[in-house]
Amino acid sequence: MKIATFNINGVKARLPRLKEWLAETRPSVACLQEIKSQDENFPASEFEELGYQLIWHGQKSFNGVAILADGEKPIEVQQGLPGDPEDEQARYLEADVMGIRIVCIYLPNGNPVPGPKFDYKLAWMERLRSRMRKIWQSEVPCAVVGDFNVIPQDDDVWAPKAMENDALMQPESRAAYSRLLADGWCDALRTHNPRGGVWTYWDYQAGAWQRDHGFRIDHILLTPELADRLQAVGVDREHRGREKASDHAPVWANLRN
Repeated sequence: MKIATFNINGVKARLPRLKEWLAETRPSVACLQEIKSQDENFPASEFEELGYQLIWHGQKSFNGVAILADGEKPIEVQQGLPGDPEDEQARYLEADVMGIRIVCIYLPNGNPVPGPKFDYKLAWMERLRSRMRKIWQSEVPCAVVGDFNVIPQDDDVWAPKAMENDALMQPESRAAYSRLLADGWCDALRTHNPRGGVWTYWDYQAGAWQRDHGFRIDHILLTPELADRLQAVGVDREHRGREKASDHAPVWANLRN
């Protein structure tokens, strides 16, 4: 079973690249972030033609998440992250797929620091931790995947000095991410790359892709049962270099059935 996450940075703008990636790599489950599409305008039929069934949680021009499953309809469990009834941003989608719980997230960026956007980011991370604890307590095998907008460690970025003032690398952001792992979740990509140096994002500006000035913010977190089934994990880096690509590359994990 192959679980993948991909911040697509606009599903309509990247539709050819997205369909290309799905056809070439054929993940069992694909979680998308930043679809930037209202629910009624989401191009679901394009993916159904490829054999995927899906659910999505959209928002006009911003945010938005989706879960695609190869030949099976995801059973929605939760749309929107609990804990703040006034939060209308489309950043969280949870479903049961192929015998496991899949959580697709697009965690807030948090810039500029300090400010209300950073406060929202930290509050969102605490709400996420609360939800993840409830899932853990239910003892369902689970993968929480997506764009976490957190660079966990210095070896997860090409130059720590270049990002030291960014919300992605603030001590509070890193501490909140560390608390998730301390609750018992496995960072799949880090587990297989303990020395770091693996990027999932390259900015469009300043020739970041060409100079390999990237960092790791797209993560796959697994409960122990799924961590025991982890066979391989990687980044489809080559897809970042294609024409009109997203600024993120897909991240995937292979699990034994």
